[in-house]
Amino acid sequence: MVQVLLRLPAPLAPTPRSMKKKRKLNLFVLIDALGWPYVQAQDFLVDLLPYRRSLRTVLGFSSGAIPTILTGQLPTFTGHWNLFYYDPQGSPFRWLRYFAFLPDAVLTHRVATKLIKELGRRVMGMGPLFECCVSPRLLPWFNWLEKRNIYAKGGITGAPSIFDELDRRNIAHHVYTYHHLTDKQILEQACKDVQNSDAGFYFIYLCEMDMFLHMNCAKPAKVSEKLAWYESQIRELYELARTIDPDTVLTIMSDHGMTPVRQHFDLVSKIEMLAFKMPQDYLAVYDSTMARFWFFNDKTRVAFDNLLNDVHCGHIISERELRDLGIWFDDGRYGEVIFLLDPGWLFAKSDFTNSQWVPAGMHGYHPADPYSDAVFLTNRKPPVEMRTIADIHACMMDVIG
Repeated sequence: MVQVLLRLPAPLAPTPRSMKKKRKLNLFVLIDALGWPYVQAQDFLVDLLPYRRSLRTVLGFSSGAIPTILTGQLPTFTGHWNLFYYDPQGSPFRWLRYFAFLPDAVLTHRVATKLIKELGRRVMGMGPLFECCVSPRLLPWFNWLEKRNIYAKGGITGAPSIFDELDRRNIAHHVYTYHHLTDKQILEQACKDVQNSDAGFYFIYLCEMDMFLHMNCAKPAKVSEKLAWYESQIRELYELARTIDPDTVLTIMSDHGMTPVRQHFDLVSKIEMLAFKMPQDYLAVYDSTMARFWFFNDKTRVAFDNLLNDVHCGHIISERELRDLGIWFDDGRYGEVIFLLDPGWLFAKSDFTNSQWVPAGMHGYHPADPYSDAVFLTNRKPPVEMRTIADIHACMMDVIG
């Protein structure tokens, strides 16, 4: 009998921790609406984040500002500005024209608008954030901007985002947003992933400060308490990350600030007195701080120009100013005429506010307003001079090589 002896390889010795490849950690925390005046007043995380700058935002709201952060490009190039834009041929709501015979009491009833919202989200591909803010009677002339998740690959069609670059370079990363979790849950999950994941890039979007400041920006004690909570949670995450990478890069940023509201102006009532009709003569979308118009005859346009030029608390944004601000669109999709309120003023009636919600603070004013400034706080010298929120993209690109 021939015996065959098999020599098994000796088990591998465990790799000493010191010999493992060091995992570099980069934490980018976006706190929605955290304005420079609030951070400056509280010395928010000043001991951890010595590089501190106020950044000029873009005119408008998060729907334009966040894509600017993620791509480094202004809305003119990304195509992302306000949520509703004029698109009668491509509108997914064209079918609502067949219900134009119904009275406003039916079309604008809360049951009808809730049904349209759910259809938009679940059936028509509008995404989980779609809201039926514009009157259903006017929706057939409009389209909705954020059908895709802007926090994922391919979410912004006009320019590559940081998430496109992470995917292209096959860099492991985690992204956390309000789509699925609260701010508290996001920070708890990030702590777990820092410990258990191999990812080195973390994009953490915390949205709840926005609504908090809308209601409490004029209450310093409450703002201080809220910031103290964020500070303690972020400090815990950072200290945990430093046990893995002592050189962890921590960056806190925002998309815009929050301006205290001081006065209200009822533009809608003044326009209704002109006795022109929607959608026959014109269309309007009333955002909280700006009104956007499209006209279908010269008589209406002239009348509106005369009215708006007489308003003491705002102005029509000229083409030159729109170009300078990076929000000019040749096709007028976001408005043929755009009227902007002065900082601190708010429309008494709009498509995004109502009598049940009277905010103490608002954003969406001219970027020159000091309260509109965003924040940039970090423990690593940026690769570029930080002036606007578009410069944040260069900082994220720098850490991924």
